[in-house]
Amino acid sequence: MRGLLLTLALCAAVLGASGCGFHLQGQEALPPEMATTRLEVQNPYSPFARRMRILLEQNRVRVVEGAEATAVLDIPVNDVRTEVLTIGDNARVREYRVRHVVEFRLLTADGRELVPMQRLEQARTISFDEQNILASTREQEFLRSDLADILSRQVLRRLGEPGA
Repeated sequence: MRGLLLTLALCAAVLGASGCGFHLQGQEALPPEMATTRLEVQNPYSPFARRMRILLEQNRVRVVEGAEATAVLDIPVNDVRTEVLTIGDNARVREYRVRHVVEFRLLTADGRELVPMQRLEQARTISFDEQNILASTREQEFLRSDLADILSRQVLRRLGEPGA
């Protein structure tokens, strides 16, 4: 069991580093309008929204709720889905894919578009072990959290790109 968790953690780290264009973390050069930003997302308590808020605050953006915002980070799509890929002889799922899609844009407080609508997507495939259901469930939870982290970092990088 311990070996399996270590292997899963190592695989996730390698996939995360290779899939997102690994670079050392630092401050992103975000637009000055983002000094005070309102985050508009369907579920503000989702792993993606929580991670996005943390990353913004780490980059010296004050996240606010009201009309005092100088910018609005609009995230109309934050969708996580699980798709069945293969079914075994016993009619049980053997392999599935977790897919996370995010669409976002950045607006000024008066509605002018600073960053046009963009779509980011990450997906990972997992094998289901019916002999170890608890580990498979934990693996899926870890994977969803990892995908949310990767996508929130990609959004932040896109917001910091000149002419994005």
